[in-house]
Amino acid sequence: MRLTDDRDARLAGPFLFLLLLLPLCWIPPLSAQNRIVLGTATPGGGFQLFGQYLVEVINPHSTEVQLEERPTRGSRQNLALLETGEIDIGQVEGNAARTALEGIGRKQANLKVLSVMYPNPGMFVVRADSPYHSIADLKGRPIAFGTRASGLRILVADMLDGLGLDPERDFEPIILDKAGDGPVLVLEKKAAALWGAGIGWPGFVKVANSDVGARFIAPDAQQLQRIREKHPHLKPMSVPANTYRGQGERIDSAGLWSLILVRPDLDEAVVYQLARALHRNEERLARQLEQARYTTVKNTVEQVSFELLHPGAARYHRDAGLLP
Repeated sequence: MRLTDDRDARLAGPFLFLLLLLPLCWIPPLSAQNRIVLGTATPGGGFQLFGQYLVEVINPHSTEVQLEERPTRGSRQNLALLETGEIDIGQVEGNAARTALEGIGRKQANLKVLSVMYPNPGMFVVRADSPYHSIADLKGRPIAFGTRASGLRILVADMLDGLGLDPERDFEPIILDKAGDGPVLVLEKKAAALWGAGIGWPGFVKVANSDVGARFIAPDAQQLQRIREKHPHLKPMSVPANTYRGQGERIDSAGLWSLILVRPDLDEAVVYQLARALHRNEERLARQLEQARYTTVKNTVEQVSFELLHPGAARYHRDAGLLP
């Protein structure tokens, strides 16, 4: 009996050593807190494309935070999901962000800003062979105004209101299930035009790169003045020449910057790491996506008032020397 005990003890020794060694070798996974759920939008739109590249750029180069993309119906749903805590950060078009953060027509949202995305100068796109050359030409025509939850519909409502027009009354509005449906309707002549905004916006790219090509329709100088007199929150913005195929001249319009918003209770240290990951990968993101060249810490500090920044983002901007 004693011999058996000695043999068992000898066999157990190596196993005990391995059990003691395991905690030293085990590398803990990122905590649930550091897995960041990002709300984007429907396939075929600018937000879904931006979110996809953001995940692809940040995740391989960050050990502190990892992004998990969640497709949504767009800006308005992202706001709702942020407020209920179902997502951590969300992409929100500037006009939708403004109405929420300022409590315009709704309860004021308790949300903070992580970063700007890019400016959104609004305009229409039509087939290059269409007879439409101005906003007046589009009156009474079927127009794809975006998805139901898209913030771009707020932008077009304000811009048309500045001209005494209404999307519902003066046009035949088409509300999309997916952003990617819009350019198809234009190319198939089921819609006279598609409303959109931004630099490198996928809907515009698809029409411009088609066999028929594209023509862009934006407010003229006099119309822009009227729009901004009635809606001064809209900022002058331009689409540089040659942004889209066949677009030889700069297009002047108006809009607001789209933002990445964050729920205010997200841990400050986590948001600090997010801001740092964004900053460190600015050049990588810009190489992947043309409009992402605007997604910089410098632009965030210039375009967003300090009180709207999440404390974690503000602390990183201060450490980076961009805030006093």
